[in-house]
Order: sequence, then C-alpha cells, then structure tokens
Amino acid sequence: MQPQTTETRVATFADLDTRTLHDLLRLRVDVFVVEQECAYPELDGRDTEPGTRHLWLARGGAPVAYLRILADPDGVARIGRVLVAREARGDGLAGRLMTEALRVVGDRPSVLDAQAHLAGFYARFGYTTTGPEYVEDGIPHIPMRRDPR
Repeated sequence: MQPQTTETRVATFADLDTRTLHDLLRLRVDVFVVEQECAYPELDGRDTEPGTRHLWLARGGAPVAYLRILADPDGVARIGRVLVAREARGDGLAGRLMTEALRVVGDRPSVLDAQAHLAGFYARFGYTTTGPEYVEDGIPHIPMRRDPR
C-alpha cells in the first residue's frame, strides 16, 4: 500500500473555508481539551487577527497536524497550538510542521511556550529557554525563543 500524500497548507482566518475551520478547531479540541484533559478557552480570539497564520498538514484533505503563528505587538512571531493527531504521531509530522513554520516566520524572532517534556524537540530548531518552568492547565511549560541567525 502506498503512503498517503501529506500536503502543507497556510491560511489567514479570512481565507479559511468553513469546513476547514471546523476541522482545524475540532482537531485542536480533540488533542488539547479531550486528550490532554485541559478545560480552557480554546477560542481565545487570536485566530481571527489579521496577522495570524494557520499552518497545517493534511492527508486526504483532512488536517493531521496543526499550529498557528501569531503576530505579537512587538513584532515577534508567537508559535502555538502545536499538535499532531494521535493517529499520525510517529510519522515525523511535528518536525515537518516546525520546519514549515520557520519558513513562514522568516527572519523574525519567534517565541513559544513549550510543554516541558518537548523542550528538547524545540531546541533542535534553535529555541532556547528564556524563563523558569511554569504550570498551565496542569501541564508544565517552558518559555522559549529563537532569534534569526
């Protein structure tokens, strides 16, 4: 059996059709709210900001990995909501997603709040710890930053 093709997609909120928006939000809720058991305001208002970019990998038209890139007021890109669907984990999609995100970010500095157990993964992309570990929604996190080379 031939492996299914994985497509990379990037869009602003205004460019998302309703089906894609539904599928992306459903994936985010499935991973963060249901799987990780974090009851928090998933819809925080930042998805619709003009500077936000939604980046996802799709197989057969369905999203299997996702992140969003926010344009913080200080000009720094903020990467967040990074996830891979449970059934697609182990296929290298998280690395592919981050590589594509850094292409979109370009030469801007970027920050993210990594789940603590994933700090080493983000370090492979040039991120360094910028502060102490903290707990958000019951999960330890570490603030990290990457400056352009």
